[in-house]
Amino acid sequence: MSSSAAVTVIVEGPTEQRFVKDILAPYLDAKNVFMTPIILGKPGQKGGDVRFARARNDIALHLKQRQDTYVSLLVDYYGIGRDWPGLDTVQPGAPPGEIATTICTATQVAIDAKLKDYRSDARFVPHIAVHEFEALLFSEPAALASAIQVDRQRIEAIIQECGEPEAIDNSRDTAPSRRIEHLYSRFKKTSTGIAIAKAIGIDRMRAQCPVFDGWLTRLELLPGST
Repeated sequence: MSSSAAVTVIVEGPTEQRFVKDILAPYLDAKNVFMTPIILGKPGQKGGDVRFARARNDIALHLKQRQDTYVSLLVDYYGIGRDWPGLDTVQPGAPPGEIATTICTATQVAIDAKLKDYRSDARFVPHIAVHEFEALLFSEPAALASAIQVDRQRIEAIIQECGEPEAIDNSRDTAPSRRIEHLYSRFKKTSTGIAIAKAIGIDRMRAQCPVFDGWLTRLELLPGST
């Protein structure tokens, strides 16, 4: 058996790609899980087109390329298309864990229906970020407040209102990214967001974000990893 697990992570866009490459991959290297982020779609395309049909094509491509690697998925609930499996069965007001379980289970079933010959049931690890990447930045109010130059209590008030970072709602005006932008107009996902994520660290995110932690736990338990 291999002593490591190679994982191709299909991500939504440049921010998620940088997050995996610069922060998440180094963290998992020590656990013998080696991640390579690939933006969803054809080379040169921008992120944001998160239709399931498009994602399924990419998942199939990478499952078929090599039989000794794994494929994972990092897209957010806020931006997935209406064709996504399980989306129409999510109950209004469902907590983050229930949302993720519903969507990921339906995604796995849909992928296995087409790709089980390539051992998708063992080699594919779906993940839905609830609600979007910026939710992770609320894991440490002090770090976020310092980076965007606001009083820490304003960040803590948002978390208290919603209950936990991954429960910060996904409407046009109250999504995590929108809330940060309302507080700090110069916020940029791929620069400010990544810098804040580095300051917070993966362990703190895992402690505050159970859905995110569950994904990493699954990756850590892949055959060959330690």
